[in-house]
Amino acid sequence: MGWVAVLMGSNSDWPVMQSTTEILSDFDIQYEVRVTSAHRNPAQTADYVRSAESRGCQIFICAAGLAAHLAGAVAANTTKPVIGVPMDGGPMSGFDALLSTVQMPGGIPVATLAIGKAGAKNAGHLAAQILALSDDDLQQQLKKDRERSVKRVREQNASIQNE
Repeated sequence: MGWVAVLMGSNSDWPVMQSTTEILSDFDIQYEVRVTSAHRNPAQTADYVRSAESRGCQIFICAAGLAAHLAGAVAANTTKPVIGVPMDGGPMSGFDALLSTVQMPGGIPVATLAIGKAGAKNAGHLAAQILALSDDDLQQQLKKDRERSVKRVREQNASIQNE
C-alpha cells in the first residue's frame, strides 16, 4: 500500500490537521506531514510533489486558508488524487479558502471537503477509502469502523430516549 502526504500552508494549520493524521494512524496508513506554500515557495512545493510520487505517495491532502492555492498547486503537478481541506479563519471565516479550493479549472480536480476540523477528519477517511480500492484488509477495517459509528449513534439515541 502507498502512503499519504499531508501538506499545510502554515504551521498554524497543524492543530486542525492532526485530526487527519489521527484517522490515518487508526487505519495504519503511512503518511508524511510537511509545511509548504503555494505562494512563498512554489518551486519547493512542486519538487516535494515529484519526490513524494517517486517514493510511492498515492494521495496528497492539502490544507490552506485564505487564498488556499496549495491544493491547486499540488494538483497541477500530479495525477494522483488531491484532497483539499479549507482552513477556517481570516476575515471570511474560511469561506474564501473554500472557494479557492473548490473552484478548480476543468481537468485539474481537487476533492474539496468541509472547512476546518470536519474536513480534516473526512480527508483521512476519504484517503483510506481511496487506498481501500486496492486493499481488501483496509476495506474491512473501514466497514468495521462504520459499524462502530452506527453503534455509537444507536447508543446515543437509546440513552436520550431513556431520559
